[in-house]
Amino acid sequence: MEPASSIISALGGPTAVAEAIGIHRTRVSMWQAPRARGGTNGLIPYRHVSKIMELARVKGVDLQAADFIPCAQGAA
Repeated sequence: MEPASSIISALGGPTAVAEAIGIHRTRVSMWQAPRARGGTNGLIPYRHVSKIMELARVKGVDLQAADFIPCAQGAA
């Protein structure tokens, strides 16, 4: 689920993201799951955004704050 899936993939996957920000891999994976399954519907919790932005900078991944905002339903 977006935008979490794209961000996690760009940064090397759930394990790489989890290790870099200091949380368990399953927590990162659940960002990609629907709420019905206990996930966050593709949203990355705000408390992790600054660490993820730093990870992206270190890895040379172009990641902007706007990338964390999901697109409106039906938007291109």
